Amino acid sequence: MTGKVVITCAITGGIHTPTMSPYLPITPDEIAASAIEAAEAGAAVLHMHARNPDDGRPTQDPELFMQFLPRIKESTDAIVKITTGGGIGMSMEERLAPAHRAKPELASLNMGSMNFSAAAVADKIDNWKYGWEKPYLEKTWGTIYPNTFEMIEQIMRDVGQAHGTRFEYECYDLGHLYNLKTLVNKGLVTGPFMIQGIFGVTGGMGADPENLIYFKQTADKLFGSDYRLSAFAIGRVQMSFLTMAAILGGNVRVGLEDSVYIGKGELAVSNAQQVTKIRGILEDLGLEIATPDEARAALALKGKDKVAF
Repeated sequence: MTGKVVITCAITGGIHTPTMSPYLPITPDEIAASAIEAAEAGAAVLHMHARNPDDGRPTQDPELFMQFLPRIKESTDAIVKITTGGGIGMSMEERLAPAHRAKPELASLNMGSMNFSAAAVADKIDNWKYGWEKPYLEKTWGTIYPNTFEMIEQIMRDVGQAHGTRFEYECYDLGHLYNLKTLVNKGLVTGPFMIQGIFGVTGGMGADPENLIYFKQTADKLFGSDYRLSAFAIGRVQMSFLTMAAILGGNVRVGLEDSVYIGKGELAVSNAQQVTKIRGILEDLGLEIATPDEARAALALKGKDKVAF
C-alpha cells in the first residue's frame, strides 16, 4: 500500500437535503447507480446511507438498504461501508439496524458525542422542496449527537465482534483519537485501524492545515504503524484539503455527503465527478490509487463474500 491512496466516496449522507442539489441521490435506484459510477471512477470504498424515496429524508430502514446494497456488490468490487451514525435524532436501534441486516465488511463508527450543527445552512435558503428540511437542519443547533463510551462499546461488540465487521473510526476532534485509544486498551478492537479525520463541521475541528498535521502527529503517537489515516473536509475546501491529506501519506474521502460542489459555485453532477477530480489531482502528483482488494488487504477485511447482502 506504500504510495497508494484509498479513495472513499460518501454517496448521499444524512445532512444535505434535496433542496441543496438536484443531483443528490435519493431513491434506491439513484443511490445504486451513483455508487456504481463512483466505484468505476476509482473509489475503493463506498460509504452508504439511505433516504426515504418519497421526500429524501434520511432513514435507517434496512429494507431500503437492501434495495441497493446487493446491486452495488454485484456490479463492483468496491468495499461497501454502512453508516452506524444514521441521521439526526435516531435511536441506537435505528442506527444499527442496517448493519445487523447486512453484516458488512466495514462500518463507520463515530468516536465521541459532540455538537454537530448544520443550522447555518437553513438561513441561506428561502424556498424548500420539502417541509421537513428546514426544521431538520435548524434542530441541529439545539441537540447533541450522542456517542458515549457505552454506546461505542455496544457497537464494537454487537456489530464488530458479532458480525466480523471492521470499522472506519470517524474522529471529528482530537479527543476522539484518545477515545479510540481508550477502547483499544480495553481490548474491544484491534488494528489495523482506519482512522477518518473529519474537518470543518460546526462543532468539530476546523478545516485548517495545521489541524490536519497535528491530528496525524497525534495518531502516529497513539497508534504507530497500526493505522491507516484518511481525512476530508466539508464544503469549499474539500479538494485542497484532500490533496494535503494525500501528500501527508493519507487516504481521502469525497462525495455528495461532504460537499455538493465540484468547484466554486458549481454543483457536482455526480459522485463520480468528484472521484474523477481527486483521482486526477493525485495521479498528477505521482500518487497511485488503491484498488478495492488492495484496500481490503490493508484493512484486514473479511471479504465481500462474507457479507449478508
